[in-house]
Amino acid sequence: MDDKINCLIVDDEPIAREIIMTYCGHLPDLQVVASCGNALEAKAALQKYKTDILFLDINMPVLDGIAFLKTLKNQPQVIFTTAYKEFAVEAFDLSACDYLLKPFSLERFIVAVDKATERLSVDAHTVKEPPSGEPANDDFIFVRADGKIYKIMLEELLYAEASGNYTKIVTTQSTILPGMTFSAFEALLSKSDFIRIHRSFIVNKVHITHIEGNRVFLNTLELPVGINYKEAFFKQLGL
Repeated sequence: MDDKINCLIVDDEPIAREIIMTYCGHLPDLQVVASCGNALEAKAALQKYKTDILFLDINMPVLDGIAFLKTLKNQPQVIFTTAYKEFAVEAFDLSACDYLLKPFSLERFIVAVDKATERLSVDAHTVKEPPSGEPANDDFIFVRADGKIYKIMLEELLYAEASGNYTKIVTTQSTILPGMTFSAFEALLSKSDFIRIHRSFIVNKVHITHIEGNRVFLNTLELPVGINYKEAFFKQLGL
């Protein structure tokens, strides 16, 4: 039972829920823990069941899927299932794993599940505490890459960049490419010191030398500021 991947289905259309339930039934590793008709039911289900993959509709009563996802502190792997293609960019900005447009085939469904499963596998191998069992220290973190465990001093971390299923970590000393998702790496960092400036970039504000237009400069390094992140970025800088 423990090796199953727990799935939660959230859609206000019963037929849509049944289709996803049927598709899940074709994949022996998946286990549907609950099927909900709205976001409030889903919130209760997430508190009750350990959930690995969330199949989430967007157009729902009371609270739509995008708004619901923004309320989650501990986000499972999210696969949006919707008839509205115009929300795709915002969905991926929220670290969604995939975006399925209804009606979608079993083949496309399997591709999305494989993406989520791969992310789950990578996250399971992320080192979040020092391997010696010492208490966590705010001055450094540990990550796995190339069969090694690297200790990264946070004061030396310049920025991090999303790179597919990996995260490119650039420090003053080196560049490391651990096999972990961008959202998993972001969760290791202090939000007061490390700021998301783009869906693909997190920057250490200590190393910012100046800002010009939609660009952040770390001495000679230049990073883009996403339009959806600019207001929050400036607010965190006190501007």
